[in-house]
Amino acid sequence: MENLHAYWRMEYVAQEKSPKDRRPFVDLPKSDDDKASLIVSRELHSFILMNRYPYNAGHLLILPYREVPDIEDLTEDERLCFLNTTIKAKRILTAALKPNGFNIGINIGEAGGAGIPRHLHQHVVPRWTGDTNFMPVVGSTRVLPQSLEAMWEHLTNVREKLD
Repeated sequence: MENLHAYWRMEYVAQEKSPKDRRPFVDLPKSDDDKASLIVSRELHSFILMNRYPYNAGHLLILPYREVPDIEDLTEDERLCFLNTTIKAKRILTAALKPNGFNIGINIGEAGGAGIPRHLHQHVVPRWTGDTNFMPVVGSTRVLPQSLEAMWEHLTNVREKLD
């Protein structure tokens, strides 16, 4: 292959760097257009969001609606919903994409790797045996086989069947 086309990445590369006080995770659930917002599911205290800049195909985020920086800041009800929403995301990905495993984790604080440290979020990343090919190792590049819009359609269709 001579060329690798990832036209959608230009939006990320060219975007103006956001200020540290940005609050996209507060604003996104206020939208009534889940497809444009990439919201896969809304639960009582948390929601499932597709990562706009995924590490792997199907990479989801679990977020509480309330902006808190640490898992300890969640109420008991929010904690239970956060965990149950994580399990729901894993079930959706399992049914939709049939991964061999998952990376599930939370980065807390800027030093811990949180890109938006003021709003707790958990990553649910589907993994397949052998999915670490030469691209991420040599070129710091990930290859995603499907557009975000097509993946959203697929995941929400599967979620509707599971609900």
